Amino acid sequence: MIEVIRPGPLTTLQDHGRPGYAHLGVPRSGALDAPAVRLANRLVGNPSSAAVLETTLIGCAVRFTAPAVIAVTGAPAPVTVDGARLSGVIEVPAGAVVEIGRASAGVRSYLAVAGGIDVAPVLGSRSTDTLSGLGPPRLADGMTLPVGRPYRDPAWGADLLPLPPAEILLGMRLGPRDDWVDVEALFARSWTVSPVSNRVAARLSGSSLPRRREGELASEGLVLGAVQVPADGQPLIFLADHPTTGGYPVVGVVDDVTPLAQARPGSTVRFRDLG
Repeated sequence: MIEVIRPGPLTTLQDHGRPGYAHLGVPRSGALDAPAVRLANRLVGNPSSAAVLETTLIGCAVRFTAPAVIAVTGAPAPVTVDGARLSGVIEVPAGAVVEIGRASAGVRSYLAVAGGIDVAPVLGSRSTDTLSGLGPPRLADGMTLPVGRPYRDPAWGADLLPLPPAEILLGMRLGPRDDWVDVEALFARSWTVSPVSNRVAARLSGSSLPRRREGELASEGLVLGAVQVPADGQPLIFLADHPTTGGYPVVGVVDDVTPLAQARPGSTVRFRDLG
């Protein structure tokens, strides 16, 4: 078992999510930085679908009641075992406290343990959905989490993932409501990631986009990466825990939202038209 000592501001369980249920009103959810999760699981010998802990900015602290093998990827952060700083694939003795500290870059770190975190799946996934509350709850003081049986031997070495870039360039395909706002201004301007961003959406701030059409839309379906422009003209990009419908115009869809997983508030974002 894993015992939660310090849950951090937002630590959740995540895996590959729940794709295929949007028609029932269920978001995909899942880890925001999928490459980091795949690497963490590979390091400890898990399949890529195994559940991990996703921390936010200042990490968490947990105690292992039995010996374990762990790896931490994603946002670089100090990892200690009973106060000793370690890195790579780490063997944790029974009773030891593992602490992930403050990220030096990026936002989200991922802790994988050999055998995966073995809570009961909901609709085929162990992911926490922060919008609907589906799946396991976010970590809290005193919570315990079961660990599964290891799958295979750990991989004791692996390539590191690159740090997040200073400026994030996102490819976007226009539609279906790109005639509702000045999309030329969307591409021409630089945007800043807002501090109120979360797992639901990356909210951007900058000069408000002018409306080209007045009125309101009926609620329409939303997908991962949808770029929506609310009434204030400040665009937002929907991430893993996004709602499945919304009433503001969606002017395009970003082809890959992975860079936003590690985008800190104040990061610069620009859009590129994919045609």
